[in-house]
Amino acid sequence: MSDTGPVNPVIPGFHPDPSICRVGDDYYLVCSSFEYFPGVPVFHSRDLVHWTQIGNALDRPSQLRLAADVPSSAGIYAPTLRYHDGRFWLVVTNVSKGGGNLIVTATDPAGPWSEPVRLPGVPGIDPDLAWDEDGTCWCTVAGIAQVRIDPHTGRTYGPPQQLWSGTPGAKAPEAPHLYRIGDYWYLLIAVGGTERGHGVAIARGRTPSGPFEPCPANPILTHRSTDHPVQNTGHADLVQAPDGSWWMVLLGVRPGGGTPGWHVLGRETFLAPVTWVDGWPVVGEVALDLPELPWPLVPGPVEEQRDDFDLSELRPLWISVRDRPAEHCTTKERPGWLTLRARGGSLDEPDVVFTGRRQQHLSCRARTLVDPSEGCGGLALRLDERHHYAIEVSGGEVRVVARVGSLRTVVAAQPVPDGPVVLGLMIGDPPPPHDARTGPDAVSFGVEQPDGTLSVLATLDGRYLSTEVAGGFTGRVIGMYAAAGTVHFDWFDYEPSATEPAPPNGPARTGRADCGG
Repeated sequence: MSDTGPVNPVIPGFHPDPSICRVGDDYYLVCSSFEYFPGVPVFHSRDLVHWTQIGNALDRPSQLRLAADVPSSAGIYAPTLRYHDGRFWLVVTNVSKGGGNLIVTATDPAGPWSEPVRLPGVPGIDPDLAWDEDGTCWCTVAGIAQVRIDPHTGRTYGPPQQLWSGTPGAKAPEAPHLYRIGDYWYLLIAVGGTERGHGVAIARGRTPSGPFEPCPANPILTHRSTDHPVQNTGHADLVQAPDGSWWMVLLGVRPGGGTPGWHVLGRETFLAPVTWVDGWPVVGEVALDLPELPWPLVPGPVEEQRDDFDLSELRPLWISVRDRPAEHCTTKERPGWLTLRARGGSLDEPDVVFTGRRQQHLSCRARTLVDPSEGCGGLALRLDERHHYAIEVSGGEVRVVARVGSLRTVVAAQPVPDGPVVLGLMIGDPPPPHDARTGPDAVSFGVEQPDGTLSVLATLDGRYLSTEVAGGFTGRVIGMYAAAGTVHFDWFDYEPSATEPAPPNGPARTGRADCGG
């Protein structure tokens, strides 16, 4: 929140592909999680602005298995969350060997969620669920194709049938959502790909399977070819508030720097108002400062800046790369500490032992107290195996390591006394001069001195940890890792800079999945 009112994004940081549903006065929202475990973060709100993570839908190995050979930006794609017949339904795609589309259900969206029901007869990605008046369940996927299913068993009835896919020749028709609103069934889709050409289009028909009439104003939302600070707008979902007003959640990015512009936080969740004109939705501005809402705001608890790892289970915001077995990650071995036991040799390896949280602010800092007496590890800013920066400590030396594409180098090193050490990173504006080639931010790494100041070892250009450089669908994650032996972390501290608005989402409730899942 800013001093003047609610702000966008409503869920900042790497939270793409939002899907939303309302039950009474409560809203629930889920996002994609890709190669991270646990998968599919689940959020709750009472006002559409303040969101609190209450869990993760796929928080057990029996629900989510991502092998070491699953590439970054594969894994869990584009969930849809719906409430039907007294139960929450979540359908999602696991883009990995043995994955495919699956459904999990819960009576409480905080969990536990059920074991998956597989959908072998449903091809593609971005699945959606909708029920018609007689209880028939329709599953619609990117392409845009639709098949009738039994969501309890995963059985399909007949082959998928092609529906309306936007303007002929449109790139990447995907993210379908089907709704019954008034006299029509509306089919909302994403078009143009998830880059700068992203947009939202809609059509309507008299039955769930069409035929569909496209909206004459399509795309009903896009920021392509504009100078709007929010770009790549698309992959939307609609929700009606108790007062009858309509709203859209969608993904977007905030590029920074010169040309071509680099976004580093990933695709974030934004909110926009919707009105209806002649039976078609009209999307209002995706403003960074949201207009006054027609109901009182209901802020959640203030997010805790520091995690002292005093709980037996990690908070839901903590994510790891592909898996999190208890023998490699636990808060129970040394009470009040997070213990990481190395597996891969470095952050370059797909099976690295890493536990982090999404970077949610353009300017922020993070610190952690590390005991490296039994190993080697530290604090990292990760985009994927080929794009990350880190400060690590072992053997009486601290080093800043940079990996960009095929290049890996130790940028700086200095001796440190034996014993625990506080490592820190700061992310902020790039140094001058600024021109068309200036990157989006600068990342500084250092060792904290007894007086609390950060003794900087190196400052690196942030553009190399951006989607425009690295590719893929994720965003930055800040966290702790072990590269050799066993490394203990007493606490982790994350806070936005003084110029950033406070995070809209409150603290995460304690999750059910401890380090061992």
